[in-house]
Amino acid sequence: MTDLSDAGAPDGPPEDTKLTRTKLRWAQEGKFLTGRVARPEGERLPPGQHLVKDWPVLDLGIQPMVPPMRFRLDVSGAVENPVSLDWDAFLALPQKSFVNDIHCVTTWSRYDNTWQGVSTHDLLDLVMPAPHAVAVMLHSFDGYSTNLLLEDFASEDALLAHAWAGAPLTREHGGPMRLVVPHLYFWKSAKWLKSIDFIAADKAGFWEERGYHMRGDPWAEQRYSDD
Repeated sequence: MTDLSDAGAPDGPPEDTKLTRTKLRWAQEGKFLTGRVARPEGERLPPGQHLVKDWPVLDLGIQPMVPPMRFRLDVSGAVENPVSLDWDAFLALPQKSFVNDIHCVTTWSRYDNTWQGVSTHDLLDLVMPAPHAVAVMLHSFDGYSTNLLLEDFASEDALLAHAWAGAPLTREHGGPMRLVVPHLYFWKSAKWLKSIDFIAADKAGFWEERGYHMRGDPWAEQRYSDD
């Protein structure tokens, strides 16, 4: 584990952990693909998924400690108004609450999660993306990165979440703040969010460079790259 009170953020995520090796093998084997691409009306659970009651913890072997005094969210790139928010400034933004389901590429889904935080719509209103912005690259305090198309980042229920089930988001689940984009596989909802870079061309993040899909739609089973 990394304590940011004693050291800076790592240069990058670890390359050789059990989770990394396993998920790379899954991508190579196409594991968990069922061949179904359409969602029947009224079906809530995406194909290839199973329900859980708990909340499994998956990370790259680092759970950074980011106390409020060390927190900062930098939003830059193709925007008219770049911002750098400390914890108080982040909490001063309009606060929203959403209830939604989450779906992990490792085949578990969890229903009815209650989140509190800042809607990505309100962040977009603050920074005003430039006309040529088409995607965002998310960077985390553990060195992780992932990409999102701008329309996915701007979805109606996407949230920069700091609380879950009425309590502050725990460290193991990405606290103090993580992104939640419930309509995509959960690897796209970066934990321990550090910066958001608006970009003019979509590009791969950590898992996308290692064989995972650039978008990650659970209903289309976009687990792995078509390349």
